[in-house]
Amino acid sequence: MMLLGIDTCGASGTVALGRWENGTIGLLAQKEIAGKTYSAQLVPTIQRLLMEQEVGLEHLEAVVVAHGPGSFTGVRIGVSSAKALAEALTIPLLAVSRLAVLVHAAGTDAAALDAGRGEFYFRAQAEEALLSPEEIRERFTGRLAVCEQRTAQVFPEATVVDPPSAADALAFALPRLAAKDYDDVALVDGNYLRRSDAEIFAKRAGEAANAGRE
Repeated sequence: MMLLGIDTCGASGTVALGRWENGTIGLLAQKEIAGKTYSAQLVPTIQRLLMEQEVGLEHLEAVVVAHGPGSFTGVRIGVSSAKALAEALTIPLLAVSRLAVLVHAAGTDAAALDAGRGEFYFRAQAEEALLSPEEIRERFTGRLAVCEQRTAQVFPEATVVDPPSAADALAFALPRLAAKDYDDVALVDGNYLRRSDAEIFAKRAGEAANAGRE
């Protein structure tokens, strides 16, 4: 089974081509895409990857996409491209969490990714949330994986690993592929993990009240 993996959630992206057979996924090739070029370079990079491996679009049998959390634009481009390919080729689509892929690749209990504004995307025990460093420390005491310099500075006790890639997404998706646990293409969306307006306003009110006491 020929598989295409896509991850454009981070500062740089990757696309990977793998073959699933005998219960394992063999990586055939992977290509990197520079950040902020996804809209122009994702499709051409996929085309070059397939051409170099002498694989046609008609040979693809499933698409695995990391659907976030991460860069809003990167997530949107990766998800929309994966959905378009799956629909055009009438092949299955699997959307996987980038945090879940990071936990799996690192072999830890949890993972955190920089979300900006002093907050972090966090996953532990199959639950994901957007949290502050203080909230993460209050809720979690196990082994944490990070893959960014800023996040490593905030969590110096964490295990630092390479950023998750499209190849990692393919490996993580293996149990779901084996179970034919595919997603409904029409329902797949970005995993943005944003706080609700109520949470944002409550946090700002709390910060303002604390500032007033100082």
